[in-house]
Amino acid sequence: MILITGAAGFIGSNLAAGLNDRGITDLILCDRLRGGEKWKNIRAREFDDLIAPEALPAWLSGRRGQLRAVFHMGAISATTVTDGDAVTRENLRFSIDLLDWCASAGVPLIYASSAATYGDGSQGFDDLFTPEALAKLTPLNLYAFSKHAFDRIVCRRKLDGGPLPPQCVGLKFFNVFGPNEFHKGSMQSVLTKLWPVIAGGGTVRLFKSHHPDYPDGGQKRDFVSVRDAERVMLWLLDHPGVSGLFNVGTGTARTFKDFISAGFAAAGRAPAIEYVDMPPEIRDKYQYFTEARLDRLRAAGYADPMTPLEEALTDYVTGYLSCPNPYR
Repeated sequence: MILITGAAGFIGSNLAAGLNDRGITDLILCDRLRGGEKWKNIRAREFDDLIAPEALPAWLSGRRGQLRAVFHMGAISATTVTDGDAVTRENLRFSIDLLDWCASAGVPLIYASSAATYGDGSQGFDDLFTPEALAKLTPLNLYAFSKHAFDRIVCRRKLDGGPLPPQCVGLKFFNVFGPNEFHKGSMQSVLTKLWPVIAGGGTVRLFKSHHPDYPDGGQKRDFVSVRDAERVMLWLLDHPGVSGLFNVGTGTARTFKDFISAGFAAAGRAPAIEYVDMPPEIRDKYQYFTEARLDRLRAAGYADPMTPLEEALTDYVTGYLSCPNPYR
């Protein structure tokens, strides 16, 4: 069996779809559905069981020798969360416990880290997996802190010969977009959030720049399709000899103006954009530039090209956002 935590979430549900596309249906999905329509992310999936995170330790205790791999995508992912104890419990402690179980049971672990661990980007975006390199990074929010702390724990175990799974991979996802984001609220990608405005013929609002080196709309991100993230994870499943910490992006930063303009083009509209002041409370935590270095992922053997932005957005708009059923 394959276990996916955060399986009803954005990246987790797309991974489940990718595994189903391969004919793999003996999946164990671990997540909380809560209220709302998050359940729609997995309503088309085939799986063996759906369990709550708090029930996972007891479930795992009787499953040694039964799991092929664990994909750990579950976390409190909001960058605005302020409850440090909840983040420590849900993101860090849960991850350490899962790491320990996979190490003792000999099960591969592929987990979600984040490009948010790079902080303001002043130290670059090199996924060098050493204590010294990781110590230079300064996360700017609790979510990023929890991901960074876990990366450092895994790195230290690797250096000291501590208990690790036979395959242990951390993935620093950059700005991932695609189907099954609706439940994320304010944390949706900007196109998903603004799609009702674009589809309704309105004018979208983007943040003005408060940095002299970037024009309004010129703030840059490494926008990457969730389908590319999915392909990387499936490749790792096929290559159990690969371990490490890897960026997952396109390797090319694009502006928010580019991103939204491509969404307008896919919808058959000319861009209609106005710029508004960025809220003061996030200005000192705002990243103006992110761009994944993919050298180490390529050196590990991953050779598939990343989907160009315009192509990926056209697929997302025409295949999902503009359809009666926008879920995958």
